[in-house]
This record gives sequence, C-alpha cells and structure tokens, in this order.
Amino acid sequence: MPEQLNLLFTYPETIVDGDGIRYSIYLAGCRHHCVGCQNPETWKAKQGTPLTEEAIRRIVREINANPLLDGITFSGGDPFYNPEAFLLFIKRIKEETRQNIWCYTGYTYEELLADSQLSVILPYIDTLVDGKFIQAEYSPFLEFRGSANQRIIHLK
Repeated sequence: MPEQLNLLFTYPETIVDGDGIRYSIYLAGCRHHCVGCQNPETWKAKQGTPLTEEAIRRIVREINANPLLDGITFSGGDPFYNPEAFLLFIKRIKEETRQNIWCYTGYTYEELLADSQLSVILPYIDTLVDGKFIQAEYSPFLEFRGSANQRIIHLK
C-alpha cells in the first residue's frame, strides 16, 4: 500500500494555475527546495491533512458540480513527491471527472520520462509545467510559471 498523500488545500476556482478556470489541488511534500519558492510551507510531506476517501469524494463532487471549470491543476509541494499514491489519485480524478489536467513539478519532463515510477503518471496529464524554480531566472511576465527555465509542455 502506498504512503498516504497529504492535502494542503484546494482552490475551487482559480485563473492563475493554468488556462481558464481551474480547480487547483495542492499536495504536501517536495524534495527540490528551490531558493525563492513561493510555497516553502508545502515542502514537508506531513503538512496538511491526509487525503481520505471522504476528501477525494468531496473533491470529485465539487469538480463535477461546477460547469464553469476548464480543468484541474495539481501543484504543491511537488505532486510527484509520493508517486505511487499520486498515480492512484490522479488516475481516479481523471476517470471520475474527465477534466483537462495540468500538473506542476520541479522535475524536468526528461527526468520524469527516465524514471519508470514517475513516467507512469504522465498519461493522466494533459499539460505539464516542469523544472525547478530558479530565482535568477524569475520574471513576473511569464505566463503560468515563475522562472524562464520552466516549460509549459502540452502532452495531449
């Protein structure tokens, strides 16, 4: 059985975490510890609350009840921190909502592809925002990302 995911918070409607109006899910845990990170409080895997069956059902209900949503975004921390549990969660969210999914990660796309435990998650992601935040490459003018090294990769 995979280690439990911890949920930090959700934003039922946001326009800053990808195209359109999105339901954003922030998960706890990050190994990257980028200098200048906007969410350093998300690094600890035990932050937030355990992602229970009840919480998952609530999230699915909220998503399916909102006809204005253009999709779902996973962020954190780094959703790939706990890949076994994240795979089960993202697969279920994709199957039960049929929504477009964006995912932010500190890993590069190439790193994800090279790791068999991480790459199995990619088929459930429509758009990946990859790469560590690099403070020296920060720009407030970049759409949906913090530093110029980060890429928006449309996987589907």
